[in-house]
Amino acid sequence: MTHSLEINAIRTFCLLLLTLSGIEAHGQHDSVSKPKIEVEYTDKGFQFSTTDDRFQLHLESRFQFRFATPGDQNPLTFDDLESNEPVFKINRARLKVGGHAFQPYLKYYWEYELSQGNLLDFRVMFEKFSTFKIKVGQWKTYFNRERVISSGKQQMVDRSIITRPFTVDRQLGLSFYGRLFPGSLADLTYHASILTGTGRGAVENDDNHLMYVGRLQWNFLGRELQMTGSDLRFHEEPTGLIAFGGVTNRSPYTRFSQAGGGQLFGFSEGLPGQYRVNQGLLETAFMYRGFSWQNEFHTKEIQDKINGGSTRLTGSYYQAGYFFSHLWNFIPEPLELAARYARYTPNSDQRDFYEEEFTLALNWFFKGGHRNKLTAEITVFDFQTDTENLENTTRFRIQWDISF
Repeated sequence: MTHSLEINAIRTFCLLLLTLSGIEAHGQHDSVSKPKIEVEYTDKGFQFSTTDDRFQLHLESRFQFRFATPGDQNPLTFDDLESNEPVFKINRARLKVGGHAFQPYLKYYWEYELSQGNLLDFRVMFEKFSTFKIKVGQWKTYFNRERVISSGKQQMVDRSIITRPFTVDRQLGLSFYGRLFPGSLADLTYHASILTGTGRGAVENDDNHLMYVGRLQWNFLGRELQMTGSDLRFHEEPTGLIAFGGVTNRSPYTRFSQAGGGQLFGFSEGLPGQYRVNQGLLETAFMYRGFSWQNEFHTKEIQDKINGGSTRLTGSYYQAGYFFSHLWNFIPEPLELAARYARYTPNSDQRDFYEEEFTLALNWFFKGGHRNKLTAEITVFDFQTDTENLENTTRFRIQWDISF
């Protein structure tokens, strides 16, 4: 299956290049009836556009080279805290293709993970009206900021410990979204999605239940904040948001990831429709003159419809960063300091059992910002089972992320 996906992706890529070459060749012989192709390099990679702007294609590659010790994955159990193996790997190798066809408001995008042979995103967007847009396909569900932000635009090496239990991740379906009352005190951004609820790569639902996701974002200063970490734009005007989100779904799964549906620790492999999951989110974010802030509060209830019983999970994180060169001239401008604290409680009935993460990171942005950066971070993980039993470990990671 993976091999065929890779062949199809390569075949599609070659056909796109041949199509572009054919259009350009015809344009050279008949400049009146066929538009020529203009090529330039942008912040989305190489851009191919027809002179009449009816068709546009962006082509971009991205790589993440990472060293981590001891181990790279966030620990899930006490045994994981004892890992002492250093890791060097290509963490991500992505091919991204996007643009518009026929009209500038009819957009498309797909993303392929080359190292694992996964087709991550494929979607078409109708964005003629700013107040009402439509998206169909597969993508990272617009629920929480930390997961929606691209792994290439994060402030840290990777996301916090609460992403695994609370992310909705990539799903297949339909979404309606837009922005209302821009520039006013009632400036709102909304997303409403109807999804299969069985994760990335699922071609059908397991039962007659769908996933429903809603997100309402209040841009309380009348300016919309982009889904990116670090204030590289150096916002001259304060820009912030407060968002609320909700998810309800029934499926065999208690969690989702890039790999698709799966189970949280302590839950057995599910049957169709076994787990009813209801989630809630409160989120804040803010940027101003080199300072950035974001945080999330999560709650999640998992009901076992076959065996009975329910479990409630809670989690939160707080993250901030600043370019201190704006205060002291001796600090290099490309250097950013960032910190994060996250806490996860797997079962609210056992509040003495929780996990904590303390992370400190340094970012060096080469020319191009997030498109070429070096990140070094140190993280302390704490696992607590009662007030007298505390175990922890410290991890170091360094990563070079480059897009072109």
